[in-house]
Amino acid sequence: MDDFKGRLTKDGIRIHDTDGFAGMHRAGALAARILDDVAPLVFPGQTTGVIDAAIEHMVEEAGATSATIGYRGYQHASCISVNHVVCHGIPGPKVLKDGDILNIDVTVIVDGWFGDTSRMYVAGKLGRKAERLIEVTHEALFKGIEAVRPGNTFGDIGHAIQTHVEAQRMSVVRDFCGHGLGQVFHAPPNVLHYGRPGTGPVLEEGMFFTIEPMVNLGRPETKVLADDWTAVTRDKSLSAQFEHSIGVTATGCEIFTLSPAGRFHPTWG
Repeated sequence: MDDFKGRLTKDGIRIHDTDGFAGMHRAGALAARILDDVAPLVFPGQTTGVIDAAIEHMVEEAGATSATIGYRGYQHASCISVNHVVCHGIPGPKVLKDGDILNIDVTVIVDGWFGDTSRMYVAGKLGRKAERLIEVTHEALFKGIEAVRPGNTFGDIGHAIQTHVEAQRMSVVRDFCGHGLGQVFHAPPNVLHYGRPGTGPVLEEGMFFTIEPMVNLGRPETKVLADDWTAVTRDKSLSAQFEHSIGVTATGCEIFTLSPAGRFHPTWG
């Protein structure tokens, strides 16, 4: 239940207190641990449905709630997006092949707080182009995070991500963005992964939101399939994404969804 007691900015963005930071750290830690623990289940021959069932079990065992099961009719504890799927891939009987790359996105609710994070995995041997795409996307996320501090703007975050990606001759998806969160799944602001410096709302201490750039090897355009969830690249090029939930502090930001085992990148750990 949403019982927000903080204040709102003129842009409708929630400003949280120290208790909110503690709640978000608890929720973020569980989401990150689940993504650590699911890594051994990603291999050629595995199905995305089996991975999702394991995630659902982990959420239940932790005494938490999946934020996605039942959300707008969605029936799974994760989104699993393989190769040219940009986001919102639906788990099912799809069998992973050697060299497939996939994003696994999990959101859990712990004591009313939402922990939202995603990261990339590889089934089998990682191809060179896919490896470079994953590396650039990972770097872009942290370029965006480096721009988070009071007085900067959301345009500064998007600009940092966009300039890094486009310098590598890749493209930033514009059809999807990050979002505010806390005791709700989605709230203002929309966190664009492109933009101009100095534009958009000004960052303030106590803001909570996700940064989750989606980067394509080809063009940025996407389309949503007939299931009304799965978004793919129009040109069938590979896509990658990393996501952290963060909170703005007096001097910068805190990342709520750091990997406890240091496995946030598929070549680590």
